[in-house]
Amino acid sequence: MAIVVDSKYSAALCILLASLSVAFSDVVVDSMVVERARGESQSMSGSLQSLCWGSSAVGGIVSAYFSGSLVDAYGVRFVFGVTALLPLMTSAVAVLVQEQPTFGPAWDYNRSAGESSLFKNLKQSSAQLWDAVKQPNVYYPTLFAFLWQATPQSDSAMFYFTTNKLGFTPEFLGRVKLVTSIASLAGVGLYNGFLKGVPLRRIFLATTIAGTVLGMTQVFLVTGLNRQFGISDELFAIGDSLILTVLGQISFMPILVLAARLCPEGVEATLFATLMSISNAGSVLGGLIGAGLTQVFGITKDSFDNLAALIILCNLSSLLPLPLLGLLPSDDSDKQTEN
Repeated sequence: MAIVVDSKYSAALCILLASLSVAFSDVVVDSMVVERARGESQSMSGSLQSLCWGSSAVGGIVSAYFSGSLVDAYGVRFVFGVTALLPLMTSAVAVLVQEQPTFGPAWDYNRSAGESSLFKNLKQSSAQLWDAVKQPNVYYPTLFAFLWQATPQSDSAMFYFTTNKLGFTPEFLGRVKLVTSIASLAGVGLYNGFLKGVPLRRIFLATTIAGTVLGMTQVFLVTGLNRQFGISDELFAIGDSLILTVLGQISFMPILVLAARLCPEGVEATLFATLMSISNAGSVLGGLIGAGLTQVFGITKDSFDNLAALIILCNLSSLLPLPLLGLLPSDDSDKQTEN
């Protein structure tokens, strides 16, 4: 994209290939984290996930701070060229990873079985994955994570409100992105410093209730109540995004810790990717439900009369998964693991 891309189709193809490469590398890294988290306490698993996501947040801060200015100063192709060097740096670091390789003829033909070794390995891995997923200690927490993420969201409606109604510029939204990246790093730090040893059920209960209450503050921005207290829309939006992002990151970290601890030996990368895909599918479903509710409430890019009601409904719906907290591992199992 930094050299030869000159059409939307070639750009889409390059983005697709880049996304596939990142996804592949991400699965490998996740498997390494899961291998090191297996058999460890919740606190140690939390530290590993905090390290990974803290590093990701630092990268988000750097990109949010420099990307806009670099594009303005040097152009889009220069930025693509610079970012293309980062995966090469990752490849260089990969040679430092210590591992025990397994050698074997992947495509040897097994005449007695009538199938290739690769096909047998794929079938065996699929069977192991299914055996792991259908275990109650994996299935029930995964179901909770899916339902917890599947509650409706009002993010799309709020985006159009802030841009079309309040007139937030792309430059200001970039500043908000920078603030949220910093807030994400702060959330990871708070979790790693104070909450990684707290039982999962308590964290989900506390963060869900707190998120519901604090999420209602968006009603202030929609109704203009913040201006009555002398707080500008821009300042309120930054503060609101800061608080909600910190809380959201704290509530998301236990999902990662739980997924890492559920993965059995032999299918770490596949199962972790599957669990996170299920969680992401719940988030997509929540977005679709939110989009449907947006249409039901008659909210468009120019009409926001019922936006406050939509925000209230979406925030209250986040309390619905709380009766299912019993699907998560109990506090006693966490203590036994740590002992």
